[in-house]
Amino acid sequence: MTRHALAVSPWVFDPTEWPLDDCVAAGADLEPGTLLAAYRSGAFPMPHDRELLWWSPMLRGVLEPSALRITRSLAKSRRRYDVTIDESFEEVIDACADPSRPGAWIDSPIREAYVRMHRLGWAHSVETRDSDGALVGGLYGLSIGRLFAGESMFHRATDASKVALVSLTEIMGDTGLIDTQWRTDHLATLGVTEWPRERYLRTIGPLVDADPPSIWF
Repeated sequence: MTRHALAVSPWVFDPTEWPLDDCVAAGADLEPGTLLAAYRSGAFPMPHDRELLWWSPMLRGVLEPSALRITRSLAKSRRRYDVTIDESFEEVIDACADPSRPGAWIDSPIREAYVRMHRLGWAHSVETRDSDGALVGGLYGLSIGRLFAGESMFHRATDASKVALVSLTEIMGDTGLIDTQWRTDHLATLGVTEWPRERYLRTIGPLVDADPPSIWF
């Protein structure tokens, strides 16, 4: 997939001006250049009550690929599924946006913005399929250098989303980092930890300027 250069955003994301709070800004837009500038600066969009808000958690959920915990049952699940890359991006984001899911937050503007980023070569999906080829789980996010900013994941079968995450860690390799936004109890069982905002911002500086995994080209 060809990655297209993006126009420079008129909006500036300056971490030195952010409050000591997970929510750091409101407004702006969801243009591709704005999204890229935000992620490179350590922020991401998530609407609340129809207002576009930008977040940079004080405690950031991160997964170092080498720290992924693969249990015996997960290793067994991997053998039951096939994994594809970027074959069903819109189906994955639609499954993640299912309004019946607890905490659903992906609205139409967010969906349209990330579908556009996918078509421009910046947003990617990892899909898990059963033996019949049906989509049973997956995840999506933005690849910026050696940083993969995960947005959401879903499953319709046991361990299906976890299998997608395992494949993502293999793509990113030991020199990459996966941003999960926040750490949940579920993600913690897979090896996700919390980093203070300062450490996260310091770490992603060189990562976002590095060459991305070749599979994303």
